[in-house]
Amino acid sequence: MFLALREIKKEKIRSGLIVLMIVLISYLIFILTSLALGLASENTDAINSWHVDRFALNSNANVDMRQSFLTKKQAGTLTANEAYIGENTVVAKAKGYKQVSAVFIGLQANQFVAKNIVLTSGHKVHHANEVVADTALQLEGYKLGSKVRLNDSKRRYTIVGFTKNAKLNIAPVIYGQLGTWRTLRGFSEDLIASAVVSRTQNYKADSSTMKTYTKATIINKLPGYSAQNATFMLMIGFLMVISLIIIAVFLYILTMQKLPNYAVLRAQGIPSKVLVGATISQSLLLVVSGLVIGSLLTVATALAMPAVVPMSFNIPALSAVGAGLIVMAMLGALIPVGSVLRVDPVSVIGG
Repeated sequence: MFLALREIKKEKIRSGLIVLMIVLISYLIFILTSLALGLASENTDAINSWHVDRFALNSNANVDMRQSFLTKKQAGTLTANEAYIGENTVVAKAKGYKQVSAVFIGLQANQFVAKNIVLTSGHKVHHANEVVADTALQLEGYKLGSKVRLNDSKRRYTIVGFTKNAKLNIAPVIYGQLGTWRTLRGFSEDLIASAVVSRTQNYKADSSTMKTYTKATIINKLPGYSAQNATFMLMIGFLMVISLIIIAVFLYILTMQKLPNYAVLRAQGIPSKVLVGATISQSLLLVVSGLVIGSLLTVATALAMPAVVPMSFNIPALSAVGAGLIVMAMLGALIPVGSVLRVDPVSVIGG
């Protein structure tokens, strides 16, 4: 470690450039990871907040709640662990406010999903003309008491409460009654919901015209969700590989330039393992320094980032990414180690 510190101190500019490169790579990977996590959570926040394990949909709905319609006969009798969900895509609009594309979720007030909604302000839905909206509508200027129209409906609905992290497919959720869902869809009283959800892991629908799915299946079938996650994971993976190559190249060049010094040390009887340890220690110090600065930049970005940007700064996930970068850097540091082990004092000094 002493030898590594001496080398870094002597080669300030070169070491600084390597640290700068690692800072930029780590910062980019941290931001991309945060964006991937943020977008993923905005696809699934609402579903996760319901705390359910199983979804029962119409068998012809292609695992899509928007395309699923259940009758009372299909849904059957529910227990305290089951609840109805009615989903519909809407556009919320009010005079003087920006139109917002949203997802309307119809609930039954006496069932557990409606009871478990956590509000940041206001109260829950008690009447057919009341709704609870995601805080994203607050960012657009909507307030408690704002009266909104949904799609082309002439009826106005009053926002009586706001809830945080209620998004589905990146759209804010508006909660209301199942009767309102039927009205928006133009359905008769016989159609009761889009899905039956259950918090019982072994729940299975009784009707042969229904299929039961896990929460993971429903989430993975959300439009664009799997493709979006795969794209981000591929980008992050490529950046990891690129960082390995760049770090390896820089360290290799740096090591080759120091071969005469290593040759002198070998001629003085310094063991090879000491020189190898110095090379790896130097790489570790440079990478950790770059990661620390990159992490500080990420924290500053998190503090400055507006709420409308879908980014999630998850400490465990970012720590795992940082550990991955260190592993990649150490793999890159092993490449010039071979040159250190093979250095011949006679040929190098004599040359």
